Amino acid sequence: MPQKSALIFYGGWEGHEPEACAKVIDTMLRNENFNTERVEGTDCLAREDLDRFDLIVPLCTQTTVEKDALDNLVAAIAAGTGLGGFHGGMGDTFRMEPAYQFMVGGQWVAHPGNIIDYRVNITKPDDPVVEGIGDFDYHSEQYYMHIDPAIDVLAETTFTGEHAAWIDGVKMPVVWKHRYGKARVFFSALGHVADEFKVPQMYEIVRRGLIWAAR
Repeated sequence: MPQKSALIFYGGWEGHEPEACAKVIDTMLRNENFNTERVEGTDCLAREDLDRFDLIVPLCTQTTVEKDALDNLVAAIAAGTGLGGFHGGMGDTFRMEPAYQFMVGGQWVAHPGNIIDYRVNITKPDDPVVEGIGDFDYHSEQYYMHIDPAIDVLAETTFTGEHAAWIDGVKMPVVWKHRYGKARVFFSALGHVADEFKVPQMYEIVRRGLIWAAR
């Protein structure tokens, strides 16, 4: 089987430990026989050969990007390069770029209560990305997101209203996949810091999701 290639670009807000998370993902993908490139910043998105990658993993939060670089990224994904990632590194990468958010399928807007205990419920237990994992408890930020109704939701969480009474009972996607052009796109809201990869369910969902997203 031919070796697949992945580009991991990282940076932005240090609270998400972008460099440490990039190293975790780099090791994860290399263990799955990917040839990886790990690059700091967004300048790499302007490279002419971006569409040669089978997978791109963004690990930047609250960053800016040049228009040509963003257009190049969107074109590469639309042509078939997979896009996959997690938490704010993918769900809040370019806050001012709706074209990017359209591609991801959602955008972070809040995490009421900050670091809390909550439950992740698997909604499609027969999907290969989450098959056999089951519902599980999680301790992190519970992401509230604006989402594309066309996404294929694999896991969700329910807000209690303890930290924002008006969202009591709201069910929010946690893990999803969808299509953008010819590409597969995967996202998980879990993974505030690198240490969360020690949670086996979280690690396995990201591992399977990235493999699924790769061309």
